[in-house]
Amino acid sequence: MSVLSHFDDTKTAFSYKSNYELKRAYLLFKLLSYPSLTFIGKYFLNLLIKIRFPIDKVIKQTIFEQFCGGENEKECFKVINKLKENNIRCILNYSIEGSNTESNYEHTLNKTLDLIDLSKKDSLSSFIVFKPSAVGRFDLYLKKANNDSLNENEKDEWQRVEQRYDKICNSAAKSGISILIDAEESWIQKSIDELIEKLMIKYNNSSCIVYNTIQAYKVDRFEYLSDLHKRLSKSNIKIGIKLVRGAYMEKERIRAKSKNYKSPICETKVKTDENFNKCMSFIFSNINDFNLFIGSHNERSNLLATEIMNKHRIKNNDKRVWFSQLYGMSDHISFNLAINKYNVSKYLPYGPIKEVVPYLIRRLDENTSVSGQTSRELKLIRKEIKRRKLETNN
Repeated sequence: MSVLSHFDDTKTAFSYKSNYELKRAYLLFKLLSYPSLTFIGKYFLNLLIKIRFPIDKVIKQTIFEQFCGGENEKECFKVINKLKENNIRCILNYSIEGSNTESNYEHTLNKTLDLIDLSKKDSLSSFIVFKPSAVGRFDLYLKKANNDSLNENEKDEWQRVEQRYDKICNSAAKSGISILIDAEESWIQKSIDELIEKLMIKYNNSSCIVYNTIQAYKVDRFEYLSDLHKRLSKSNIKIGIKLVRGAYMEKERIRAKSKNYKSPICETKVKTDENFNKCMSFIFSNINDFNLFIGSHNERSNLLATEIMNKHRIKNNDKRVWFSQLYGMSDHISFNLAINKYNVSKYLPYGPIKEVVPYLIRRLDENTSVSGQTSRELKLIRKEIKRRKLETNN
């Protein structure tokens, strides 16, 4: 088995990008390297959307094409086929946010079921993803998490939420597709964890269909993971885990401060990294009970995963282990893993441009707030542009 020691091969990382696409990415990340400019850009982007200013074309040819696959499934196939040629699968993610009505939740359900059928039909991916708050009301999850009593209407509403989850998982099981269920804010996660655990018991007997998401920036997640293992491994239930660092750090800390309780988030990034790697090592040490989906842009954690796999004699392409990064980011990790025969996927968001703007703004935030993210992307793109110039001149 080959073991990676670095992700510096930019020729491999950007092999699917034309010179034009590479220069466009460089310009975009260069702009993102100025936080004040990004802040102003987000403000005007929201403003122009609100006043219905016709900026679709500008957005589509810049930030949208960098981070999204298209406005619909058909448009995504160009990217899907490109990545497939490089041994990278796509996980289509219909990135529309703000669902808060029963009709919205039913629409998300039907869209997810359609994606399962599409993924099976066209062999797109082994995974489909959905967000709990896209199929159920946030405040209802909160009441369940707090063990508050539900009135009759809320009991019926919760039953519909459970039915949506079950329909998705049942369809996935029949199609041989796995379901990645996203994590949410800590104050509603308990109700989601309990619901997912029931689904694991129902569907994860012969194969791993249902995956829960563990956000490693939460202090209690290793304890939750080890407790989950104790409960389910006795019944020979396959435990599906998508391991990420987390997405709601500022919101979590603000709420904890405003309500005067201890923040559930690790105090430092170092602590978060330690928790992530601890969870990952635990899963690999018990890999016969787990399936692991590593969602990380952290070079060290991805390299550590390959080292641990080698130590435990887990083959690079073992179907129980997948690596994943967001489309438009960390290609040096994705493509170098893929060329070494690891299982790799890219999250490929899509949807109508104006409705995907909240997702795009989060990508702007991530690239300006995560330490070194933008500068790393810039450095690698610059290196590849220079390499191509030298190759052309020679």
